[in-house]
Amino acid sequence: MIDQSNHSMRSRRASATLRRVAAAALSTALVLQAGGCSTMPSDPGASGAGSQVTGVEDVYGIRVEGLRLTAAGSMLDFRYRVLDAQKAAAILDGKFKPYLLDETRGARLGVPDTPVLGRIRQTSRNNKVLTDHTYFIMFGNPGKALQSGDKVTLLLGQVKITDLTVQ
Repeated sequence: MIDQSNHSMRSRRASATLRRVAAAALSTALVLQAGGCSTMPSDPGASGAGSQVTGVEDVYGIRVEGLRLTAAGSMLDFRYRVLDAQKAAAILDGKFKPYLLDETRGARLGVPDTPVLGRIRQTSRNNKVLTDHTYFIMFGNPGKALQSGDKVTLLLGQVKITDLTVQ
């Protein structure tokens, strides 16, 4: 009888923890969707991302606006602006799971998949990609493995963007 009550208490605690995590993820996604992260510069060139990632605009039709630590360093916020909707369609395809590859540590950081929100990233609805629109992908950073200044590679299906610097 005691074992069942302990199990029930642990189960309620786990459910409460999951609800808190889902609520935090939902609020983060809503803030990002509504207006962006407060650390995002208003000038896309201010992050230095445009100068560090060459050829991305021509090949994938996007301009990288930044890869920044967020959520107290436990997540990474990747922002990009669509310049050519046809070329950018591959990045917004929900079939592929994006991840960041940190080759120095051998780490693969993926997009969190929450029970309430699903994957925390934007995809195209009905294959409609908006030109001159900023999109985001959130990556988990367990153990705060990546720090500001680290270089990573974004992999998403056939898309490969190298030399992204964490801001």
